[in-house]
Amino acid sequence: MLARDIMTRAVATIQPDTQIADAITRMLANHVSGLPVVDASGRLVGVLSEGDLLRRGETQTDQKRSKWLEFLLGPSHLANDYVRTHSRRVEDIMTRDVLTVTEDAPLEDVVHLMERKHIKRVPVMRGDALVGIISRADLVRALGLALRAAQGVNPTDEAIRDQLCDHLAQQSWCGAQSITVTVTDGVVSLDGVIFNESVRPALRVAAQNIPGVKAVEDHLVAVEPVTGMAIGA
Repeated sequence: MLARDIMTRAVATIQPDTQIADAITRMLANHVSGLPVVDASGRLVGVLSEGDLLRRGETQTDQKRSKWLEFLLGPSHLANDYVRTHSRRVEDIMTRDVLTVTEDAPLEDVVHLMERKHIKRVPVMRGDALVGIISRADLVRALGLALRAAQGVNPTDEAIRDQLCDHLAQQSWCGAQSITVTVTDGVVSLDGVIFNESVRPALRVAAQNIPGVKAVEDHLVAVEPVTGMAIGA
């Protein structure tokens, strides 16, 4: 799945000279926690997010520092802080270093970027043009669509078994060679030996996630590697 497949295409934006009060009204009206900032030519120049609005003089949440720390920071740092916490224009408080992706970016790369940089949204670009945005809500929506699509599938028992066995063969935690899978009328039966009890619920989840599975029967025997003690389901 690529960025273009899940991005929101109708992107609400604001301009750098927008008043913060107007930007907040737009955020609330569109039910978003951040807005891309574009200049008169439509070029992306920043993002205004909830994080940029946390420390504000109006709400008395601007950071208070001791006189000693103010002395160490110096007037330049303090003046910059004052602008961010008191200016009422978007361009003075927006985040300017914006991380973006292209339409062809794999969804895995988008999620990795969001996790690594602790961001909630990523603008999607086509060259210099803003063509969409991906937020955490878009990711959740894509997950919901994938889950609903899987519910409508009605495969044969053989297809269920083949898909589950192929999936387990790719899992490093599984030890698929010691597990036997049979499927009858959509009911998966797991037989064999496991050497770690943590594998049992993982196998159950793997089976339950295969489209068409109605139930999972656990007949696995857990063997403690050191003592050889066997524990049933």
